[in-house]
Amino acid sequence: MSKILEIDIELHRSKPKIWRRVLVPDSMTFHKLHYTIQFAMGWTNSHLHQFALGKHERTIGIPHEDDFSKVEDSRKIKINSLLKAPKDKILYEYDFGDGWEHIVELKKVHEPENGKRYPVLIGGAMACPPEDCGGIWGYQSLVKTMAKKNSKEYKELVEWLGGEFDPEKFDPKEINEAFFKNFEQEMEEWDQFAGF
Repeated sequence: MSKILEIDIELHRSKPKIWRRVLVPDSMTFHKLHYTIQFAMGWTNSHLHQFALGKHERTIGIPHEDDFSKVEDSRKIKINSLLKAPKDKILYEYDFGDGWEHIVELKKVHEPENGKRYPVLIGGAMACPPEDCGGIWGYQSLVKTMAKKNSKEYKELVEWLGGEFDPEKFDPKEINEAFFKNFEQEMEEWDQFAGF
């Protein structure tokens, strides 16, 4: 039977720290971990991604025929092959243009609880940055602009975002209800949309 991994996901260089804590079966694939991160963080799966071990000694993602780098297929590799003991880490990169880097760290290993569904989001803080805002540096600029409510830049930014943005908004209950309650179905729909 699968063990349950308690994993922290931290958006690298975010201040204040943007992070999530999830419980996942150790037998899940890196492809499923990708969706777990997307759902938990609040990303929209609109860009390429990869997992990297060390200084890109090993790269795990979705191989593309026009990609000359050696990318291992995330749909075939289980996370327990790399995340085995507390403090084991791997880098998750999302959107190679904006370069959102996430530190994925195994915190604890648990026995599964009867009747509990996994994956599940159990903690975190701060809102996910809006897509395409320019990476961590662009996001920090966006937060500063959002604090100047009477400025022209603020009004332009709200228009570009399609509404207000609260950098502190985070509701794990809402995320669990929207994505993790029916994880396999949500993942399948996102896979179909992405053409997998």
